[in-house]
Amino acid sequence: MKKKVLSILLAGTMVLSMTACGGNSGSGADTSADTAESTETAADTTEAADTAADTTEAADTASDSTASAGAIRLLNGKPEINDQLKELAELYKSETGNEVAIETIGGDTSAGDELKKMYQGDNMPDIFVIEANQAATWDGMLADLAGEEWTDKTGFELVDANMGTIGFPYTVEATALGYNADILSQCDVDPSSLTSPAAWKEACEKIDAKKDELGLTAVFAWCAEPTNLGWSSGTHVFGQYLDAGLKADDTKYIDMLNDGGTIDEARMKDFAEFVGMMNEYADKDHLLVDGTYDEQVAGFKDGKFAFITQGNWCVTSPDDVSFEVGFAPYAFEDGINTIIAGPPSYWVAYKDGNVDAAKAFFNWCAGSSAQDILVNKAGLVSPFDDCEFEATNPFYKSMKSYIDAGNYSGWHTMLKKDGLQNETCQVFADYAKGSIADADEFVSKISAVIKGYYAE
Repeated sequence: MKKKVLSILLAGTMVLSMTACGGNSGSGADTSADTAESTETAADTTEAADTAADTTEAADTASDSTASAGAIRLLNGKPEINDQLKELAELYKSETGNEVAIETIGGDTSAGDELKKMYQGDNMPDIFVIEANQAATWDGMLADLAGEEWTDKTGFELVDANMGTIGFPYTVEATALGYNADILSQCDVDPSSLTSPAAWKEACEKIDAKKDELGLTAVFAWCAEPTNLGWSSGTHVFGQYLDAGLKADDTKYIDMLNDGGTIDEARMKDFAEFVGMMNEYADKDHLLVDGTYDEQVAGFKDGKFAFITQGNWCVTSPDDVSFEVGFAPYAFEDGINTIIAGPPSYWVAYKDGNVDAAKAFFNWCAGSSAQDILVNKAGLVSPFDDCEFEATNPFYKSMKSYIDAGNYSGWHTMLKKDGLQNETCQVFADYAKGSIADADEFVSKISAVIKGYYAE
């Protein structure tokens, strides 16, 4: 990623890190290690084991301390980059002689739940992923990475008041409503005009009218299934209520939320009406209520939907799609023109693990060899200001246009009380199923759920 982009992002990200520090002794102290990123979801032990099955042999090797002085295990929560991380591990071994076993959990399985089991079984990986609001959960258990070479190359590290520099930023991500530019063009919809509820309603009507002609399943690839995709509705979609339209350093609604679970009911109603529109123009026969992440993403890639409620992680390679993609804002109020951008999560080093080897791996990951794979093959956006590679992610062009214009909001959804997403996602699901009748009832239900969770 180029320095210009990073310098623009820096201010917002520093605020996110500072806010995380301020919250660590507050609401975060009650949290559990339940990672809620694009790939962290709730599921059972068997499914988690199945997801990581292809890394078992490597994990066994890495857990044997005699295998290599630098052998470490990394728990990856992004299944879409599993193959690229394995390639990264192979290159690391060839260049350094040290081993990294990649164990992947995610998609329809919770990395956070798996971490709990690993901790209880005294089987913790050396490196794993957390969000900013989960730092307090691991208080005293994470290595301080201050002074490492990579910290001089970025302003995106996660700093905690108690533990120091604890988070290695492996990517910058963005989330909004991803769109298929070909479909919008054929329906005479200009994505730059989608900055008001009225404009969105008109666009949905136009696209829906041509649905059969264009072979579309629905306007939105939107899935409110709570068990396996609760992280999506409860964190990313809910995050738009917290941040859409705000500058990156504006914490107004997350501050209200963390002050006993308070919401702005007028803003929430506007948001609920927008979600209701998405429900109306979604695949109500299947995807909306009981689909999977894989089905959601595959349908979008196959050109069956005009929009998708995910981020740049859902399309990582130019080979993934045959059309141009971009982001449009969740404009549930007039004038909203932002996407959410920044590091949503971080790699951390377990203090009782192989810390020296983890630090060495982080320093290597900030270098050219690793960045080549992470940017050019994994489709990530680099957080390092000396990275020589321009992101190949198909969403990058759109991301950069918002960032360069200053039209981006912070990932403040990651600073809510951890685990809240597991409660709010059910409200989205009930709304999608029709058991919540309208926006007013949505506001009433989600307000009660949030108040109750913060009172625990």
